[in-house]
Amino acid sequence: MITILLVDDHSYIRKGIRYLLESLGHVEVVATATNGIEAVAKARLCQPDIVMMDISMPLMNGIEATRQIRENCPATRVLALSIYSDPLYVKNAVQAGATGYVLKEGLPDELLEAIESLYNGSPYFSRKIAPFVEHSYLVDNDTGID
Repeated sequence: MITILLVDDHSYIRKGIRYLLESLGHVEVVATATNGIEAVAKARLCQPDIVMMDISMPLMNGIEATRQIRENCPATRVLALSIYSDPLYVKNAVQAGATGYVLKEGLPDELLEAIESLYNGSPYFSRKIAPFVEHSYLVDNDTGID
C-alpha cells in the first residue's frame, strides 16, 4: 500500500484527487492538509511514502513546506502539484527537494504514473515539464535528479 499525504488549499481539489487515488486500490490517503504548516506537521506525524504538494498555498507555500518535509522526513518523496508550468517554479520545487512535478491540467492521466514512479525511487515530471528538466539548469546532484 502506497501512503499519501495530500496537500491543497482548495477542498474540491483535495476531494477529487482523494477520490481518484482511493479508487486505485493500492493507494491510501493517510492525511490531508490545507497549507504548508499543516503539511509539515502531518508529514512528521504520518511519515507517508509520498506527499502530493500544491505549490501555491496560504500561510506557508509548497516550496518551503517541501524543504522542511525533506529535512524532517528524508524517506518521504514529494510530488509537486501546480497550475504553473514556468521553469522557475519547477526549478524552485526541485531545489527544495521535490522529486516530481505534475501539472494539475494533466490530472488524472499522469497521476498514477507519477505516484508509482516516485514510490519506486524515480523522479517524474509532467510531459509538458520534462523538456525543462533535461536542461542543465535544473539538474542538481543534491536533489537526486540527474
